[in-house]
Amino acid sequence: MKRKVAIVADSIACLTRELVEQYGIKIAPISLYFGDRVYKDWVDITPDEAYELFLKDPESFKTSGINPGDCLEAYREASKQAKSILCVTLSAKLSVAYQSALEAKERAKVELPQTSIEVLDSQTVTAAEGFVALAAARAAEGGKSLAEVVKAAEEMRDKVTFLAFLDTIRHVYRTGRIPKIAAQAGSMLNIKPILTSSSGLVRFIGAVRSREQGIEKLLKIMRDKVGQNLVHVAVMHAYALEEAERLKERISSEFNCAELWITGFSPVMGYATGTGTLGLAFYKED
Repeated sequence: MKRKVAIVADSIACLTRELVEQYGIKIAPISLYFGDRVYKDWVDITPDEAYELFLKDPESFKTSGINPGDCLEAYREASKQAKSILCVTLSAKLSVAYQSALEAKERAKVELPQTSIEVLDSQTVTAAEGFVALAAARAAEGGKSLAEVVKAAEEMRDKVTFLAFLDTIRHVYRTGRIPKIAAQAGSMLNIKPILTSSSGLVRFIGAVRSREQGIEKLLKIMRDKVGQNLVHVAVMHAYALEEAERLKERISSEFNCAELWITGFSPVMGYATGTGTLGLAFYKED
C-alpha cells in the first residue's frame, strides 16, 4: 500500500537508525559546533562521537537550532514518498525548531506546490518526541490520511512521559534556567537532578545523591504511572551505553513491555546535561 503521508522529525527525537529506516522517517538535523567545525547532529556525527568532543573541551562545544534550509531538505526527501507530510518538532518553548519548520513550510509552498505539509509541536523532547513521531509514522504506514496521522500524533503527545537523571548538575546553567554559580555549587555537593517535561518545558522534579538512587527513582515514577499495563519504553543514555543496557534488562524483567529500545541521548540536550545522563520515554497502552 502506498502511503499517503510521510513523516519528518528533528534529530532531538532520538530515534534509532533502525526505526528511521523501518518507517521511512526523514530527519532534520540540528547543528553542533566544536572549535571551527560544524556538524549535523545524527547526519554526520553520532551522539557518542559528539560526547567525545564535548568531553575534550565542554566550553568549545555549542549547539544551535534547526536551520530552515535543513528542514526544507527533509521536506524535499519526504515529498518523494507521499503527497502529504507531517513534521514533528521538539517543544516550541525550548527551541526555534518549530518556527524553522513553519518557515520551511512557507518556502516549500513555492518549491513543492503539490505537497501538503503540517507541522506539529510535540510539546516534549528526546525519545518522548520520538514516540510522537513514531505514532504518526505507524498511522501513516497503515494508510491513514494526513488528518488521521496528525490525530494519532496528538493522542500520543498527551500520554507519553519523559524522565531523565543527570549524573551532574555542572552544565545545566547552559539552559539559562539556573545561574552558573548555582550549578557549580550543586556539582560540588554531588546533587544529581531528575528532570521531566510538562506543558512544553523541562522541569526539575527531584534530586538524588547517587546513580543507584537516580535509577530507582526513575523506575518508581514509571511504575506508579504504568503499573502492570503493557508499556512502550525507550531507554536513553549520554555516553553510558553499558548502564543503559543494564537498565533495559531491568525494565524488561520488571515491566510488561510491548516495545523496548535503547538510543543515544541527543548531544543537543547533552551539552546542558553532561555525559552519564540516563533517561526514559514511555507510555502505557490504552
